[in-house]
Amino acid sequence: MSETTNHATPEPRTVVVTGANRGIGRAIAERFVAQGDRVATIYRGGDLPDGVFGAVADVRDSDAVDAAFTQIEAELGPVEVLVANAGVTKDGLLLRMRDEDFTDVLDVNLTGTFRCVRRASKGMIRLRRGRIVLISSIVGLYGGPGQVNYASSKAALVGMARSITRELGGRGITANVVAPGFIETAMTAELTGARQTEIKAQIPAARYGTAQEVAGVVAFLASDDAAYVNGAVIPVDGGLGMGH
Repeated sequence: MSETTNHATPEPRTVVVTGANRGIGRAIAERFVAQGDRVATIYRGGDLPDGVFGAVADVRDSDAVDAAFTQIEAELGPVEVLVANAGVTKDGLLLRMRDEDFTDVLDVNLTGTFRCVRRASKGMIRLRRGRIVLISSIVGLYGGPGQVNYASSKAALVGMARSITRELGGRGITANVVAPGFIETAMTAELTGARQTEIKAQIPAARYGTAQEVAGVVAFLASDDAAYVNGAVIPVDGGLGMGH
């Protein structure tokens, strides 16, 4: 009897997944909807999965982020889970990379994440509970040619999550990082067949991951089972970046 009680369906939570209109963010949002959570996104445009409430905002604009969270809270209630997934790339070799190619990527991937975390954490502190999951990349730990800007932005999320953990860990709030490797998305589909073969040869699992596999790890980190996992970096990369 007690076992049934322990495994009772958890109460639905209000979850925000930034950039849920495509790729990994979309799969994560769909996973939370399937669990019965109230799911919202902050996004710039595009179609959304069924059951996801959309607040249109640019994460580069603090006022717009604040207004989006206010809109979500009015519609769905206090935010208990934030998955910071929105990101951009502007790849280019170091010597040819312009200042704005670097700063624009950091403004979305790093400072945009900071803006969302800062706003979401206010309500979590009041609730004395919360889950923050930052979507990084194996490139942030492993490096990537032509991706000095992107790798820098994604590596910095580790320091962000660990600092949040030290600040808010005593208030029932966790902050963890998920670092996907090569995942089947529209971006990887654009690679040439030769490049895809070359990449897969480096991955011990010998295949790309799926967005659903990333979503499963995010769902675990947002669950009650992960209450004592804090400041962790969890790779979902088929073993590509072992030890990084």
